[in-house]
Amino acid sequence: MNLKLIQERSRQFEEARGWDKFPASQVFAHLIEELGEISRHITVKEGYKVIGLGHELPDDSSLPREFAQVFSLFIQLANHFGVDLEDSIISEMDRMNSRFPEKEWKDYMSEK
Repeated sequence: MNLKLIQERSRQFEEARGWDKFPASQVFAHLIEELGEISRHITVKEGYKVIGLGHELPDDSSLPREFAQVFSLFIQLANHFGVDLEDSIISEMDRMNSRFPEKEWKDYMSEK
């Protein structure tokens, strides 16, 4: 499935439920909440938050669902503002390709 089709299906889903009426600020707040769930997985996995010392192990099986929720809310925001994500991403990748030369960056990162 391509991004245009995903975005269109999401738009139809939102409109069928009236979710397209939510203000962008509420959708954005929900997006941040879901990003926080992903953050919890990362901070535990990398040892910043220690299991048994005030933190619980997040359920790894829920991580794909959290990413899907973040992506869905991100699409909902793009739809709210009439942004064609596929065109925007392709255009941005073209700009980034010329702005951040591959060889120079690869060389720089190999030194890290």
